[in-house]
Amino acid sequence: MHAYVSCRFSAAFSNLKNSEFYKESEDALELFLNDDSAGVAAKPNTTKSNAVLVSPKQRGNLLLKSICNVPWEYMEIIPDYVMGKTTCALFLSLRYHNLNPDYINERLKLLGKQYELRVLLVQVDIKDPHHALKNLVRICILADLTLMLAWSAEEAGKIIETYKMYENKPPDLIMERMDRLSSPHQRLVSVLTSIRSINRTDATTLLSTFGSLERLLRASPETLALCPGLGPSKAARLHKVLHQPFLRDRRSTARKLCFSKLVIHLMESVRTTLVHPARILDCESDALDHQRGSIG
Repeated sequence: MHAYVSCRFSAAFSNLKNSEFYKESEDALELFLNDDSAGVAAKPNTTKSNAVLVSPKQRGNLLLKSICNVPWEYMEIIPDYVMGKTTCALFLSLRYHNLNPDYINERLKLLGKQYELRVLLVQVDIKDPHHALKNLVRICILADLTLMLAWSAEEAGKIIETYKMYENKPPDLIMERMDRLSSPHQRLVSVLTSIRSINRTDATTLLSTFGSLERLLRASPETLALCPGLGPSKAARLHKVLHQPFLRDRRSTARKLCFSKLVIHLMESVRTTLVHPARILDCESDALDHQRGSIG
């Protein structure tokens, strides 16, 4: 899987050096690539460690009105904004970029290799931004910049504010919480409860009654209705969700494959190999995740 992704990435950027934008981006970044004196991340002296530092050149920028939850102050700095000891941002309006295409190149020359997290905050304020954004994406790749897009000054201000607010936050705050989904059984319960009217008690009862997702899929609506607390209505709805075709368009000539047949086929296939039972449960829950997405 990793090799496939790497192959696709390499193919997508294989002609980067031959593009019309590479030469000008390469010239603009010559100082960045060769300046060893700027190799250490900048650590500006701040009067307030909890304040966003703003370059005086940004005075009058409407995004400053949207920075309400963290303090900010003007200071002579190379980037436009400093949101932490190793985090900075350059602000660029696409309208201004179209009028002055060399502006961002000059700013990058001055910035050099300073700061570890370098954000290019772009305000999209033109009708057709695609050509300009393609150019900026190439520049960001070469200059090790993180491209952030905002469609208004208010949104741009909130991006700066959020970077500052999360400066000292642990990464688990923005990571997927897996505590409730730590085991395959819990994952199956979580997926089953995504079906309307099926609660956690129903899901637990179904799995304990049938023992596996495969047996659950083979059950008829009448058999499902015999489970305590389920009833005919829930059983009919559950059976319909598990057996309806993936393809919604009835006019399609493609073969319609329902979820239950897919999972049963997978289960029959894995029986011929030595697979850990937990892995089979993972396959079952992954397939049910796919079905949930197809009906969402």
